[in-house]
Amino acid sequence: MNATFESNPLIDRLPPHLKQFIKPQNYEGYSPINHAVWRYVMRKNISYLKGVAHESYVHGIAKTGISIDRIPSMYGMNRILKEIGWAAVAVDGFIPPNAFMEFQAYKILVIASDIRQIENIEYTSAPDIIHESAGHAPIIANPDYAEYLRRFGEIGAKAILSSHDNDIYEAVRKLSILKEAPNAEKAAIELAEKEVNQLQNKKVPLSEMAKIRNLHWWTVEYGLIGTPENPKIYGAGLLSSIGESTWCMTNEVEKIPYSIEASTKEFDITQPQPQLYVTPDFSYLMQVLEEFSNTMALRKGGFRGLQKLIDSKKIGTIELNTGLQISGVFTQMITNEDNEVVFFKTVGETALANREKELIGHGIEVHSDGFSSPIGKLKGINLAIEDMGPRDLKAYNFYDGKRISFEYESGITVEGLNITGIRNINGKLILIQFEDCTVTYKEEVLFKPEFGTFDLAIGSNIVSAYAGAADFRSFNNLYHLPTTTTVKIDKDEQTIALEHLYEKVNELRNEAKVAEGAILTILEELKESHPTDWLLAVELYEVAKSNQHLTLVAQITDYLETVKQGRPKVAHLIDDGLSLVS
Repeated sequence: MNATFESNPLIDRLPPHLKQFIKPQNYEGYSPINHAVWRYVMRKNISYLKGVAHESYVHGIAKTGISIDRIPSMYGMNRILKEIGWAAVAVDGFIPPNAFMEFQAYKILVIASDIRQIENIEYTSAPDIIHESAGHAPIIANPDYAEYLRRFGEIGAKAILSSHDNDIYEAVRKLSILKEAPNAEKAAIELAEKEVNQLQNKKVPLSEMAKIRNLHWWTVEYGLIGTPENPKIYGAGLLSSIGESTWCMTNEVEKIPYSIEASTKEFDITQPQPQLYVTPDFSYLMQVLEEFSNTMALRKGGFRGLQKLIDSKKIGTIELNTGLQISGVFTQMITNEDNEVVFFKTVGETALANREKELIGHGIEVHSDGFSSPIGKLKGINLAIEDMGPRDLKAYNFYDGKRISFEYESGITVEGLNITGIRNINGKLILIQFEDCTVTYKEEVLFKPEFGTFDLAIGSNIVSAYAGAADFRSFNNLYHLPTTTTVKIDKDEQTIALEHLYEKVNELRNEAKVAEGAILTILEELKESHPTDWLLAVELYEVAKSNQHLTLVAQITDYLETVKQGRPKVAHLIDDGLSLVS
């Protein structure tokens, strides 16, 4: 991790497994063309969105200190964001979904610091600084929405994902990088699109992460607020897309009242959305989120929750009714005829905790090869071990330093030397250590004395299951950095020359009076050396008009008409740019 980014108290409190994703913004790396793209999109958005966006957007632009003319610096944004209790960090494109959610839980906006190419000025499937800072940041100035975003991150970080989710994440990240790479081959993009489409069309059950990702998409990214008949925009994906923000307000896009059903509605990140969901207000978003969280393994636990963790093949946590938390990669479980978990097993580094704090002597160093234990009630005894007081434990021969043999209702037997136990803050046993211990189930030996000390998890059932670790400090790294990185290429001489012209026009725009010749010189060089560029000509039009050089205005207009004929796909962008000046 490069540690040269600007920090502050909110960022300082982030755990290391999140800090690894932070990268310096490299503000000096933005070219004059990048700033011109930002300025065009922001001017267009402000002009249009003030009539169709939620009122929090316009207020938020001013409150968060986002400039219309220049790409914002992360340092400047953070000075203002801290007034509303948030911060922002720069990252490299898409990051793993659980990590993204966890940043939100810490009230940190994750901002992809790259900016879209001029060819994708209307919309990009890649996260960029226009989408993140101009889309997300203004709306969090609304306290109700900001709390929804924080709570969403808190719950979303615990959502269990599947191996299919991992494949989709990697494929979408790869596609988004290729689409914003200036010299990416068309064949490579088409192949990446094909891979994304194949994965999206694959009929697999939706994981918790897939469902909560859908909720995030239809609210945080593409949400409307108000009524289906009179909606306003608040989703960052719409606020940052000058194409879709207009399209979404037409009758071509179906407007549906928002509900938990949106969690099962999938989306295609590469296409405009054919339908959108409308929430009556921000507080209703929280209501649906809580409704959804009640369906998650986080709240329900049980064998279904453990099965989700097994399927994910990622670090996850189960919590027993005693409060004992086991974190690791779960690989196996045994259930009884009522589908109750009676045995579980992890592989590799595992940690035990209580109340999100690792138990002393039960970190990954001790449980480096995994952890397993039966759970449930004992056969012929109505009282669960966790409910036994000192007298009960004595009566059933649970003595420290004594050998004991007992059987669970499931048929699992434990026989060994009772060494000691660990209790929770209420004084109840949550773990018993045995030496020379054998654990069997039917004809299968689940644990042998030669395996070492056996730690018996005390509990009757699993009350919670979720992604990640109970104590994040238990593991060296909960998330791995993506294998792909955004593409940086060396600029050719023509690009450098064009950037120089953009910088000249930016300087002219800041002058009180500009001579006609200065504008004409740039126009002639643009015509001769960069005949397909349209945005610089629009900026020249603005300078000429503000200085009342009417003959030049006519010349530039004629030139732009020629560009429109040669590039009909950008004709509406040129017209929109000119209308902003008129």
